[in-house]
Amino acid sequence: MFSFFKKIIASNGQDKESSEEPQSEEGIVQNPLDTSIPYSVRSAAIAASGRMPNRRVLPVTRKKFRPFVVKDNYKKEVDLEKKYLKRMLYYGAASGVLFLIIFLFMEDPGGILRRFLGYRSTLTWQGLGVYSSIVALVFFLVTLLLRYLALLNIAYLNTAKYTMSSEVSSVGYPPVSIIVPAYNEGKLLYNTIQSLLQLDYPKYEIIVVDDGSRDNTRRIAQSLVGDYGNVQIKLVEKPNGGKSTALNAGIQMSSFDFVLCVDGDSQLSANTLKEAIRHFKEPEIGAVAGNVKVDNRYNIWTTLQALEYVEGLNMARSAQSLFRLVNIIPGPLGLFRKEAIQDAGWYSSDTFAEDCDLTLKMIREGWRVEYEPRAQSFTEAPDKLTDLLKQRYRWTRGIIQAIRKHRDLFFNPTINFGGTLVVWAMAFESLIWPVMNVFANLYFIFIASAFGLIYFLAYWWLSLTILDLIAALYCVAVEREEARLIFYSLFYRLFFILIIDVCKTFATIEEFLGLGMVWGKLERIGTAPATR
Repeated sequence: MFSFFKKIIASNGQDKESSEEPQSEEGIVQNPLDTSIPYSVRSAAIAASGRMPNRRVLPVTRKKFRPFVVKDNYKKEVDLEKKYLKRMLYYGAASGVLFLIIFLFMEDPGGILRRFLGYRSTLTWQGLGVYSSIVALVFFLVTLLLRYLALLNIAYLNTAKYTMSSEVSSVGYPPVSIIVPAYNEGKLLYNTIQSLLQLDYPKYEIIVVDDGSRDNTRRIAQSLVGDYGNVQIKLVEKPNGGKSTALNAGIQMSSFDFVLCVDGDSQLSANTLKEAIRHFKEPEIGAVAGNVKVDNRYNIWTTLQALEYVEGLNMARSAQSLFRLVNIIPGPLGLFRKEAIQDAGWYSSDTFAEDCDLTLKMIREGWRVEYEPRAQSFTEAPDKLTDLLKQRYRWTRGIIQAIRKHRDLFFNPTINFGGTLVVWAMAFESLIWPVMNVFANLYFIFIASAFGLIYFLAYWWLSLTILDLIAALYCVAVEREEARLIFYSLFYRLFFILIIDVCKTFATIEEFLGLGMVWGKLERIGTAPATR
């Protein structure tokens, strides 16, 4: 090894005395192409001399050439395919034999089994349908039971951890900008602004964004602009571009680091801001979802929606909040760090569920989202079945669009593991469960009618009703809701939710078929503000 380094040094003219190779007077190898000189020394000499050898005479130490045999590899691939094909044929033949055995036991052609066993086989196609239906009923019921138990227990843990304490905000009460996007909200805008002026909070501003309304929304907003003690009302006017662009415009015009986004028909409880702001004591909290309640509860549709908001939406948000992974910040009430909105890339217009899309973008950026049940927003719900179905159709397609937009989270938890869990849960609740519920009801009704199992179907429906009754009792007690909602839980699962799931199923099919749709804004009723 020492002689090797001496030779390299000699080739560079740095050690003339230790070189064993023929050199010139300047200490450089006289003939760099001489094969008797080691290759490393010759290479250094060539580099030092600046001469490149002729390719024809360059000596190369050749290794034995072993050509890549393409035919052999092709033959191996063909043999492997034949092997797999044979295995498939063998497995197919075995499966055919097993199906033949099942057929013999069920049909017993020629009475072979009857002569052999001495009695007729009891396994029939009708029996198979009955047994499979019973198994499916039990599986569906157990799945629903586990889902309810999980939601109830996790929601209770979150309630005990966050909402039963009288903790005062450790971040103080920083000023807040309230953004109110309004498009044709003339019937409700005045009541909305009046409820915002009654908030119990030291300092905040209200920014009304008129999104090119065609009614008297702009005139009402202009009449309200001004200073009201610790509150300032501003108006931003823009051409119609959709709710997301109106929200972005208002946020860009906001003066403070925290923004509260509400709908044009929202009416907030007085302590909403104080209850929501306390969650921002931890820097990773990017937003707080509020508790949305139905205001106009005067017919069966709006009352069932009131129960749905309490049991179907708020209970799920409370459970998700324990992990700080609330999947949708509702449009009627969401308090944000402005920094989190900027990191997420603002609201987008490429889905019909801009609130769901923004929430997923925030979560994948590392922000966490919690739920505060004492921050309440009362909103106007559709009072007709057709309007209700239009709303749920849009919600379903918007959520599916948001899931498809963030589909990389499905199979790549390294982006954000919490985001992957949220997307999988949303896919189950929005895609799988509604279709499964509709199919199960149709299948069980058919089986019950065809094979005389009406009593099994009655037991199954009774079990589902009891589950909804338990959930309604818990939610009404926790949220101090009207006791009469418990009565409506008797019709909630088998009547209301089934209709909604049928709508969701059609919306899912049409979304994947790529059929066009429009926003479908609901016509406002103009409900008088309820007593909070």
